Amino acid sequence: MAKIAVIKTGGKQYRVQEGQIIKIEKLDKKVKDKVSFETLLVADADGQEVNVGTPSLGEKVTGEVAAEGQDDKVTVVKYKNKTRYKRTLGHRQPYLAVKITSIA
Repeated sequence: MAKIAVIKTGGKQYRVQEGQIIKIEKLDKKVKDKVSFETLLVADADGQEVNVGTPSLGEKVTGEVAAEGQDDKVTVVKYKNKTRYKRTLGHRQPYLAVKITSIA
């Protein structure tokens, strides 16, 4: 039976399944390194069996780093009328693409 889990990393929570690839905040890992995540909830796909942590279940979800890169550029424009002020900023957030390998 397929399992789903809710993990916490980088200040965010993600709903994951085995084989899924997720983009998370950049960690100090290289491609093909193993990563384990703090698990908040584990359930089967039907929702019959649910394990909820108080606050967590430990590191029950593991994954492998598939790629690292940067997201698309986000452009910010600041403008003030009648004062000749205009400023353009750009930012590209780094990320890790992680493939979930197992949910215990």
